[in-house]
Amino acid sequence: MKPIISFDEFSKMDLRVGRVVKCEPKEDTDKLLRLTIDFGEEGTRTILTGLKMFYTPEDFEDKLFIFILNLEPRKMMGEQSQGMILCAESEKPIPLIPSVDVPPGSTIR
Repeated sequence: MKPIISFDEFSKMDLRVGRVVKCEPKEDTDKLLRLTIDFGEEGTRTILTGLKMFYTPEDFEDKLFIFILNLEPRKMMGEQSQGMILCAESEKPIPLIPSVDVPPGSTIR
């Protein structure tokens, strides 16, 4: 288990539902997919994810997932990633999805 954090530390995380409007393989790598995600009023963001070995673009397009938005942007293979998709660890990473259809940009609490 990781160290215990305070509620104040946890509340700093901006977790949101996003709809993947486009997913494509990142050039020159066997690991990365480029996700274009609609976060409703928060706008659209590009997030790179290392899930290419496990999933195809069709597994993501036009589907809702849970993301963290307020991570410091990270440069990956020369391109900036503006957040992170959340996944459960199993035999392969399992992206987290809402159990019902909710609007893009909905806050996770």
